[in-house]
Amino acid sequence: MKQLLKIKSMKQTILGLLTLSGIISSCGSNELTIPKPPTYLDVNLPEHSYINYSPDCPYSFDIPSIFKVKQVDYGKEGTCHRDIELGPLNGTLHFSYIEMDKPLAEYVNFSISKVDDHKIKATAIEDENIIRSKDKVYGTFFELQGDVASPFQFYLTDSTSRFVSGVVYFNTRPNYDSIKPTLDYLKVDLKRFVKTFKWK
Repeated sequence: MKQLLKIKSMKQTILGLLTLSGIISSCGSNELTIPKPPTYLDVNLPEHSYINYSPDCPYSFDIPSIFKVKQVDYGKEGTCHRDIELGPLNGTLHFSYIEMDKPLAEYVNFSISKVDDHKIKATAIEDENIIRSKDKVYGTFFELQGDVASPFQFYLTDSTSRFVSGVVYFNTRPNYDSIKPTLDYLKVDLKRFVKTFKWK
């Protein structure tokens, strides 16, 4: 009986030593396991090329040839509101035209309040004033950084009777890091839009 207990004890000792040596050898490895950061698809977008959009409305502007413009009626025929589909960028620029019947400040404040709606998610909001006195085009271009629903907004006015605004929405869940290349690409197009915008 003593002999059997001795053999059993030796087996347990050997098994314990083998387990211990396995743990020690795995800990002694020089390889350091580093978790890989998330990766995103590489977006291959075409070179920027533009066409002038001049509808039967009191404005014109340049848009990329890959975008598609749709008229939006909002219950009224012949309005000058437009939805500009961003093609492979998978989003829409909602563009509104208003003939002002209230003080300019009301329209400007409303546009700024729409930007403020995104402050909770935005990590930064950059704004750029637009002053083109020769063309009577004045406004502000907003870039909202972070996981926001609308990364770009702007308004333009002649300061007396006409006012337009634009808001960009993508058809995907906001993830600033993953769509950053798309945002950089679109920013070039939007800057061209506001730079070439003219009243008729």
